[in-house]
Amino acid sequence: MTSIADTADVAQSAVVGEGTRIWHLAQIREDAILGSNCNIGRGAYVGPGVVLGNNCKLQNYALVYEPARLADGVFVGPAAVLTNDLHPRAITPDGTLKDSDDWVAVGVTVGRGASIGAGAICIAPASIGEWATVAAGAVVTRDVPPYAVVIGVPARQSGWVGEAGHPLKEAGACWLCPATGRSYIERNGRLTPVD
Repeated sequence: MTSIADTADVAQSAVVGEGTRIWHLAQIREDAILGSNCNIGRGAYVGPGVVLGNNCKLQNYALVYEPARLADGVFVGPAAVLTNDLHPRAITPDGTLKDSDDWVAVGVTVGRGASIGAGAICIAPASIGEWATVAAGAVVTRDVPPYAVVIGVPARQSGWVGEAGHPLKEAGACWLCPATGRSYIERNGRLTPVD
């Protein structure tokens, strides 16, 4: 059952999937699409036309600016920010206030099952690969490969992570998930599960 707090601000043109919960002071802008069974925390912001897949979780005060695209099962931690402007300015060179005609929005794309930690900042047009993990406080300035763990400012890869969210352990010619026992092979800086 869908649940929207009385204090949430949800645009009439927004689409909210079945079972999605939107909490106190969250704002969902025009033409945003939220999939089924999402959880939008207190004070979170979802910009115009942003698309969230099913089973996404935006924690308190997460800011997802248009035209971001989040696949199914994405986690965005508290106070994380997905930006949308390559050249941010409040005014044009002649001193007038910028409006929507004065810039082109670029979005962050987040793959299935990926997690973005608390306070992390993803600078558009970055792409976060499926099942990747962006550590709390990291600043992502370039694409993150699937299954990668990135940390720091600017974010750099520190290892690999599996679908369960646990760091993978090197086991000879492959990587192993200590939680699920699943194996992965690394080739040319990319990780793929062994079927």
